[in-house]
Amino acid sequence: MAYRITDECLACGTCMESCPSEAISEGDIYKIDTDKCESCGTCIDACPTGAIIEE
Repeated sequence: MAYRITDECLACGTCMESCPSEAISEGDIYKIDTDKCESCGTCIDACPTGAIIEE
């Protein structure tokens, strides 16, 4: 399972702070490194706008 951050991302940093594998990097829209991501879903639960989806 892979996750993707959509255009609804506000770049607030909540997902990045919650990620135990440090798979999320900063930018205008944050990005998830699929090689580091453990598919735990913590970022999905933390995102206040629902900008992270499963692919």
